[in-house]
Amino acid sequence: VERVEIKDVRLPIQLQRAMAAEAEAARAAGAKIIAAEGEQLASRALADAADVIAMSPCAIQLRYLQTLNSISSEKNNTIIFPFPTELIAKFIQSAAA
Repeated sequence: VERVEIKDVRLPIQLQRAMAAEAEAARAAGAKIIAAEGEQLASRALADAADVIAMSPCAIQLRYLQTLNSISSEKNNTIIFPFPTELIAKFIQSAAA
């Protein structure tokens, strides 16, 4: 015998389903790993950004203004401006009087 050729192989339906489920699980696991690595990189970048902002008192104010600018460019009906209570304390006191 020099050569054997298999022309048609049919797997049972149950085995096909099991193989498909295993392949899907492998794809889902790979996607979870990629997502976790992305989260890890993002958290490191946020930590680095926090360190840079902490070094410069003006940096947080600039970031605040950039955020307000990006919010205002969207078509929002309502924008809530978070202000430190020290800035509005006088207004609250005068309104209460």
